[in-house]
Amino acid sequence: MAPTAAAPVTALNVRVLVAAAPQLTVRVTQAGTGPDTGTPLGRPAPLSPVAPSPVTTWTVGVSGGQLTLNGRGAGNPVLYLPPSPGSVVEIAGKPYRGGVLLRVQDGGVQGVNVVGIEDYLRAVVPAEMPASWPAAALAAQAVIARTYVAARINPAAPYDTCATESCQVYPGLKAEKAATDTVIAITRAQVIAFSGKPASTYFSSDSGGFTASSAEVWGTALPYLQAQADPYSAGGPRGGWRIEATAAQVGTVAARYGARVGSLKAVTITRLSKSGRPEEVTVSGDGGTARITGANAGGFVRSLGAPGTRVKLSGLSGGQGPLVLTGSGAGHGVGLSQYGALGLARAGQNHLHILGFYYPGTSLSILADKPGTGGSVLASSFRLPSAAPLVAQTLAPQASGAAQ
Repeated sequence: MAPTAAAPVTALNVRVLVAAAPQLTVRVTQAGTGPDTGTPLGRPAPLSPVAPSPVTTWTVGVSGGQLTLNGRGAGNPVLYLPPSPGSVVEIAGKPYRGGVLLRVQDGGVQGVNVVGIEDYLRAVVPAEMPASWPAAALAAQAVIARTYVAARINPAAPYDTCATESCQVYPGLKAEKAATDTVIAITRAQVIAFSGKPASTYFSSDSGGFTASSAEVWGTALPYLQAQADPYSAGGPRGGWRIEATAAQVGTVAARYGARVGSLKAVTITRLSKSGRPEEVTVSGDGGTARITGANAGGFVRSLGAPGTRVKLSGLSGGQGPLVLTGSGAGHGVGLSQYGALGLARAGQNHLHILGFYYPGTSLSILADKPGTGGSVLASSFRLPSAAPLVAQTLAPQASGAAQ
């Protein structure tokens, strides 16, 4: 059973940077508006007054360090229209649930969607994982997406997260799907915790059969992000791949990593991590030999165009021909593998077992309201189970989807 709480979080908002430009168009459709009545957003001026029309449009610009609305000075560098029940705001042509925070930044306008955390997930989850996948995999994705953003809510910052792959993909209202809405509701307020705080729930598309540790990828060791065999992550569209890079391309990329050796003669992996990813790449040329080590070794491989870093190198013998990279998997490989979650779900595992497999030693907690603060605390924690021993399933390739 999942944990329950008497008061799961109901009012926690996420501030998502969705647009930045010299000028933005904002359209609002909502039941009513009003000034900010107490949020940790720095008490910006409210967007007011609003005409009684169900749709109100502003062209927002900057003049003299202050925002302008439809060409008229607003007298403030920050304006805020808080979310209200059923409100929809269009920012730079895309509709989002919730409200909007507008602020001057570097002479332009930043548009920040302010949205309840559960409504935020309704756009994130189907953008990160195909909504046609099994409910257990989708539920696992919902929990790690909620955990990811809960860990980044910071009232002292101008916004909490962005809308791109640099954070979590957040396309807005039009991305929502019934299947993912269902699992978000079922897992409402569930997050993964470690030592009483939201865990770092990194994930990638496909581990290539072996997850990577956070230490080998980013140089920071976390006890629940370790290298381990992942037989469930198999059969995806990047289960096996091959690419080529010319000597000139390899030389340019190697130089960016400090390996300047003149005309290339050979590139070899001279040390592997426990997960089978390069920890040291040796580059030889007529100007000497250099080594690319640690997290930079994987960065070098990815910079050559490889989708993942479980890779073997061949070719480029004596500087002749291309460098051939053959490997498996896609992404950094740390934490949950989306194709592995698919494999576990198809093997009959629920979302708790999926999460326990990819984040061993963590707990499932409830994100609950912290009275009088507008913030949240973690409550009702219990240790996540491990995945039961199963024979990995062979996965049918997917034609399309966000995880590919």
